[in-house]
Amino acid sequence: MNDQTPRPESGAGHDVPAAFSSNTSVPAGAPSGDPAFASTAPTEPIPPGSTAPLGAPYGAAPGGASFGPAAQHEPAAPATTKEKRSVGGATIAAMVIAAALVGGAAGFGTSALSGAFAAQSSSSPAAGPSTVTVNNTESVSAATGVAAKVVPSVVTIEVQGGSSGGSGSGVVLDKQGHILTNAHVVTLDGAASDPAIRVTTSDGRILNATVVGIDATYDLAVIKVEDGSSLTPIEFADSSKLNVGAQTIAVGAPLGLSNSVTTGIVSALNRSIQIQSSAAPDNGSDQSQQGPNQQSPDQQPFQFDIPGRGQQSSGAKAQISISVIQTDAAINPGNSGGALVDGNGKLIGINVAIASAGSSQSGEQSGNIGVGFAIPSDIAKRVSSELIEKGKATHGLLGASVLDADKVQGSQVVGAAIQKVEGGGAAEAAGLKAGDIVTQFNGTPITSASDLTAQVRAAAAGSKAEITYVRDGRSQTATATLGAMGS
Repeated sequence: MNDQTPRPESGAGHDVPAAFSSNTSVPAGAPSGDPAFASTAPTEPIPPGSTAPLGAPYGAAPGGASFGPAAQHEPAAPATTKEKRSVGGATIAAMVIAAALVGGAAGFGTSALSGAFAAQSSSSPAAGPSTVTVNNTESVSAATGVAAKVVPSVVTIEVQGGSSGGSGSGVVLDKQGHILTNAHVVTLDGAASDPAIRVTTSDGRILNATVVGIDATYDLAVIKVEDGSSLTPIEFADSSKLNVGAQTIAVGAPLGLSNSVTTGIVSALNRSIQIQSSAAPDNGSDQSQQGPNQQSPDQQPFQFDIPGRGQQSSGAKAQISISVIQTDAAINPGNSGGALVDGNGKLIGINVAIASAGSSQSGEQSGNIGVGFAIPSDIAKRVSSELIEKGKATHGLLGASVLDADKVQGSQVVGAAIQKVEGGGAAEAAGLKAGDIVTQFNGTPITSASDLTAQVRAAAAGSKAEITYVRDGRSQTATATLGAMGS
């Protein structure tokens, strides 16, 4: 979800954000979160190419997680005359990584996740693997610099409730210990109402977490660890300033492999998708917005399986419509709740779902086919702020039942056709009538009922919205003050 400047294009001459380095190390083969390994500062940099053990194997029940001291900033080494003359992205990134290596950075990955969930976090800082492996500082890319900045702000989340368990990803919001993730990660797709949660930082430290608030309407949740003073918060970008084709980098724990980084571009903006909600709103508000039209068999909701869980839960299967960024950066099960960032390492979205050619109903987890989706940072920022302040988030309500316009006989434009206007609702107050076809909402093109539902839900209750609609062949505009879901 907002006050950041537009993200610049990537490429040669692109400034790479300052990297973060780790001042801790762990003996080779040391288990993650083992209190026996205390934090120590190395006397010299770890040799390039050194790595730490990777995360849990695909399909394994994920283990614990936690927060500990964040990686420290290291002063950048002065650039040589030759480096100052160069404007290439790789050269700049090399300078950034070289600075990070001064403190002993290496070991991109996290140690294997523990299968047991009962272990408690250590009272003293525990050492863990560092964040980024660099074998040759002369040939790194701009993405390397972004990874060095972002990885410390992304955590692996392990959830266990009863006999169910799984893992996902999360993004550090602040030094009070708040972490943003997906609702379906925290609830194990609705299988856990009171889960035990642990998070693992990028350098392998472990703390327990509790739920602050869950927003089922936009599949977002905020959890909190007790002491977040040493965490590295993510920096938000303004997702409304994104362009199709802009660089994207996804960071998270696909298949339990923590600290994984993939790159791509923005494939589409303002895409609306339907996903299964593990805790749909009690009043069935999505239906009041979408009307009676049911989803056809070839329009199944997008999915995002959780590593460690063979098939989707038997919980509620209601569907929600959300507005998303589409990207071709590789996203897989376990990336849920992780970061999608721009070329400056600023958050542009929270990874939430994938389109898949396979099926998880047989118990087999399907993977990336180059079509992934992330909740825009503008929406995530608003929702997470409300969850932290009030424990719940608000969402707009238009007060009308709508249908895809192309399903209405005689319709000459695509959009969301209003079937019925509720008395006393926002639509009626704005002068909308049955038969009107909404084509824009706050400047965003509307091509279907799902589009309108997603955009209305993205707005806060009580906010004003400019609606463009077609009536009797003429385009008109109206301003509506949105109601509140559940009111």
